[in-house]
Amino acid sequence: MPNSESDKVVLITGGAKRVGAAICRMLHATGCRLMIHYRSSRGEAEALAAELNGRRADSVGLTQADLLDCAGLPRLVKDTLAKFGRLDVLINNASSFYPTEVGSITEENWTDLMGTNLKAPLFLAQAAADALRHARGAIVNIADIHAERPMKSYVVYSIAKAGLLALTKSLAHELGPYVRVNAIGPGPILWPEDDPTFDETERRRIIAHTLLKREGTPEDIARAVRFLIFDATYTTGHMLTVDGGRSASL
Repeated sequence: MPNSESDKVVLITGGAKRVGAAICRMLHATGCRLMIHYRSSRGEAEALAAELNGRRADSVGLTQADLLDCAGLPRLVKDTLAKFGRLDVLINNASSFYPTEVGSITEENWTDLMGTNLKAPLFLAQAAADALRHARGAIVNIADIHAERPMKSYVVYSIAKAGLLALTKSLAHELGPYVRVNAIGPGPILWPEDDPTFDETERRRIIAHTLLKREGTPEDIARAVRFLIFDATYTTGHMLTVDGGRSASL
C-alpha cells in the first residue's frame, strides 16, 4: 500500500475517460483529492465526479479548458488551489493521437499534436511549479514507448512524445530537489477509438511483439502512476515503461 501521506491533491488533464479515468479512480481510492480537467467530455467528467464524490464528499472538482490555449492554463492551477488550498501532483495525461505521414503533414497537425503532447505540459508545469515546490510535490507525464522508438506514419506524434520525455528530464533538473518529475511509457493499453490503422490484424501483430503476449489495461498505467507518486521517492527524470516488453522487441 502507498505510504500514509495519501491525502494528496492531484490535478490531471484529460481525466474524464479511458486511461485518465482509471488513474482518477485508483488515486481517489488511495485517498487523493482530484481536480479533473476535461476539454469536451463534459458528460463523462460530470459522471465521474459524481461517482467519486458519492464515495467521499467534496473530494473531486472539475475544470474545463482547451489545452491549446496557453493563456488559460494557469487557471487550472488556480482552480485547484481555490478548491483544495494546495497542489501536490500534476499529471499531464491528455493527448492527441493520429497518423501524420510525410507528404500529408499540415501545420494544423503540428499545432495540435505538439500542443497537447508537449506545449501544454510545459506551460502547465510552469504554472504549477511554485505550488508543487511548496508541497514538495511531483509531476507525472504520460509519454509513450514511441518517444524513444518512433512509430511509422506517426511522425509528429512521435516527435511530440520524444519532446515530452526530454521535458521530463529537463524539468527534473529545473525543479529538483523539491519536485520529482517522471514519465510513463505505455505500450498497447487501449486501442484508439477512431483510427482504422489498428484493425484486428494489426492488433494481433502488435500483441505478438510483446514479451507477455497480451495487451495491458488502463489499471496497469494507473498503478504505475500511483507508484511514481507514492513509492518512487528517490526517482526523478525517469520514464517507466509499462508495455508488456514490447519496447524490448521493437
